[in-house]
Amino acid sequence: IHVSEMSWSTHLRSAQDFVNVGDEVEAVILTLDRDERKMSLGMKQLHPDPWTDITKKYPVDSVHTGIVRNYTNFGVFVELEEGIDGLVYISDLSWTTKVKHPSEFVKVGDKLEVKVLELDVEGRKLNLGHKQTTENPWDAYEDKYAVDSVHEGTVSHITDKGAIVSFADDDLEAFVPSRHMEKEDGSTLTKGDTADFKVLEFNKEYRRLVVSHTAIFKAQEQKNLKAAKRKIEDSVEKATLGDISALADLKDKMDAKAKAKKK
Repeated sequence: IHVSEMSWSTHLRSAQDFVNVGDEVEAVILTLDRDERKMSLGMKQLHPDPWTDITKKYPVDSVHTGIVRNYTNFGVFVELEEGIDGLVYISDLSWTTKVKHPSEFVKVGDKLEVKVLELDVEGRKLNLGHKQTTENPWDAYEDKYAVDSVHEGTVSHITDKGAIVSFADDDLEAFVPSRHMEKEDGSTLTKGDTADFKVLEFNKEYRRLVVSHTAIFKAQEQKNLKAAKRKIEDSVEKATLGDISALADLKDKMDAKAKAKKK
């Protein structure tokens, strides 16, 4: 009995997962070669193919709890029942956490709630998602973390190109480019620092949030410079108008004296 004939599952395992030496098992004769005196048997044929009515049991958008059976670099295989397993791509594990490898998120044997995203009956493929079992928090973040809004965050770790900032109230991380890490005193933000950050970019589709600490005091500096410039311009304008008025008064007096002499 080949291991592929022991279970309807397309995620093949070892024969030891199904039988032990000395076990008595029922089997169906699949092929018989009298000349070669060979016979192939099957165990799964004793049970109905679970894919026969899969569209009724696991329709698209339905939610189920399965068991994590295995994972690869690109996703997790979740078994919904014997013979029915599907793949959860790594990008469909979490709305907010950037999972580098599935083993960081789940372990083999864990129960995992999943939603049916796609069903290919002919190809016997099931595409599942875990993050889709909850609301997308980025829908709410879109309003809260609007461009130019300011939020308090903590530098969780430093990267080659900047730093990652986490926020206490939300399961959300933002990226701070190196040039936006400068503080008002000229020093640079370091790991563990808590500061205010201004949102430069919010992209819900790519779950990307870019913030800046430098932009906060730079904007205030620009505001102060504009105010100072305006004040100087106003004072110059007033001084110029005053000079014109004084000259006009002087001219009037000189004209009056000239007329008096003529008389």
